Amino acid sequence: MYSLPPALPRVGGPVRRAIGRAILRVMGWRFSGDIPNARQLVIIVAPHTSNWDFVVGFAAKIALSLRAKYLGKDSLFRAPWGWFFRITGGIPVDRTNSHRVVEQVVAEFARRDQMVLALAPEGTRKKVTEWRTGFWHIARGAGVPIVMVAFDFGTREIRLGPTLVPGDDLAADMARIRAHFATVRGRNPENQ
Repeated sequence: MYSLPPALPRVGGPVRRAIGRAILRVMGWRFSGDIPNARQLVIIVAPHTSNWDFVVGFAAKIALSLRAKYLGKDSLFRAPWGWFFRITGGIPVDRTNSHRVVEQVVAEFARRDQMVLALAPEGTRKKVTEWRTGFWHIARGAGVPIVMVAFDFGTREIRLGPTLVPGDDLAADMARIRAHFATVRGRNPENQ
């Protein structure tokens, strides 16, 4: 089973890690690839087509003992499940004011020595024609790399990497990112 490089922030111990690994094993998932040895990074996970993506992602997070934050629509953080999303690293987001969110998250990276932020560039489980670019603006503003992670339901593989350092050309970077995920099969391919 894959182990994180030493610079990445961790949480939990061997029992929690064993539970995450057992869940992934029972579900038939395995890891491939690598995450860079960086103290701060943005992880983008795609495709996001089902609620099962959260289950796989949460199991992967605890299997790796990775301390990662994630952004979620603010309605998820209301009763009765709001407590769960908060303790698992969730940060509620009002999606009507995305520019302010980018500034706040960049400031959070500046305040912390270690920070991993994971999010889905589609921003929803429904089919979209354009991916959101907030993750790119966050990574560029914070000066941190973007790690692409694919949840391939066709192969039951969690592919870690490659890593992209955001450049000056958003369109070129987004084209490289979209090309990387083009062959990955989501749980509901019709929503890709």
